[in-house]
Amino acid sequence: MLEVNFDGLVGPSHNYAGLSLGNIASATHAGATSSPREAALQGLAKMRRMMGLGFAQGLLLPHDRPDANWLRQLGFAGDDTAVCRAAWEAQPALLRNAFSASAMWTANAATVSPRPDTADGRMHISIANLSSMPHRSIEAGQTGRQLRQLFAGLPGVVVHDPLPACFGDEGAANHMRLCPGHGEAGLEIFVHGAGPVNGFPARQHAAASQALVRRHRLSPDRAILARQSNDAIAAGAFHNDVVAVANETVLFTHEQAFAEQESLYTQIHQLMPEAEIIEVPASLVSLDDAIRSYLFNSQLVTLGDGGMMLLLPEEARAVPSVAHWLEALKEANGPIGQVEFMPLRESMRNGGGPACLRLRVVLDEGELAALDQRFLLDPAKCDALAALIERHWPERIAPEDIGHPEIWRQCQSARAALLDLLGFGQEELL
Repeated sequence: MLEVNFDGLVGPSHNYAGLSLGNIASATHAGATSSPREAALQGLAKMRRMMGLGFAQGLLLPHDRPDANWLRQLGFAGDDTAVCRAAWEAQPALLRNAFSASAMWTANAATVSPRPDTADGRMHISIANLSSMPHRSIEAGQTGRQLRQLFAGLPGVVVHDPLPACFGDEGAANHMRLCPGHGEAGLEIFVHGAGPVNGFPARQHAAASQALVRRHRLSPDRAILARQSNDAIAAGAFHNDVVAVANETVLFTHEQAFAEQESLYTQIHQLMPEAEIIEVPASLVSLDDAIRSYLFNSQLVTLGDGGMMLLLPEEARAVPSVAHWLEALKEANGPIGQVEFMPLRESMRNGGGPACLRLRVVLDEGELAALDQRFLLDPAKCDALAALIERHWPERIAPEDIGHPEIWRQCQSARAALLDLLGFGQEELL
């Protein structure tokens, strides 16, 4: 079995509205002018790089934005243009939420438990409700339609509806899996918060993580519930994947990521003795530096030769403490032997690094062939996507542009062109 990444293609409405409470990067760049075209091309370049390393690569599509149907639920009436104009005039914040391109961060799309881990031998996928933030709570419906379409040819996959909104669930960004190999039974770690902390909400609720363990049919020796530390949340680690990442036998984590750190490590080693924990001490890399650089919001992957590589954002080597630690990591002769950097400035400025942009799914070759192939990439499709992005995605979006009908129409026509290129009907994924 192999791990396939499904990255979110950055949508044409990518902007810096600063909607994500507790996300330091999002708040810092609120009100800046974004570059949607560059953002989408940067994300596509990362997908190409993963393919170049030998990995199967898929994508999930931008959602329909601005979401006029959501605005209609809030009492605005008329066609799409009238609804968006009325919302902008009445409450601009509502249109900013309806315009968000945050579905690009597919680590929040769902939580996935692969077949080797589950009692019924089926893959279980739970769509995240993302109920803690208005702009993200809009996403579940369109995300669910895409995932159900993607896996429609696989009867051994169960796609669950989102949990009730009162139980906040933020998807795979708070879920890690340790295993001897991707196709072998693994240990799944569900990380929740307890908050609010310094006014920042704990987005993943313990009750939601407990529900996911039950609905995914995981036995007690296949699941651990862990609590994120208050220090991490207060510093801006709004999801666990900002301070920890796992791949096969390796957990790569900051010393201050978890509330009951030693207890968690003991549980991991009891249930999976071969697990190796690489902990970055706070004395060498502070939480602030880790979060500013997104050291842990990286893709940790196993290469064809069996060694592991850490794919990081360019920003990681601009922070001296992080750059120094990464040099020591490469020289340590440990399981992570390679380090590589990708330019993802546009996503990073909005609070999402390499790990935020991808959803991990474990499949065998037959299952991969049975997926809806429109969601899978090859070099020719990447070339066609790049050309389409160059033609249709806005070059810039300033804060005041969000209120202009011209930009609404451009975003909608860009997405329509994308659906046409990939062979989707205009209403198929709405």
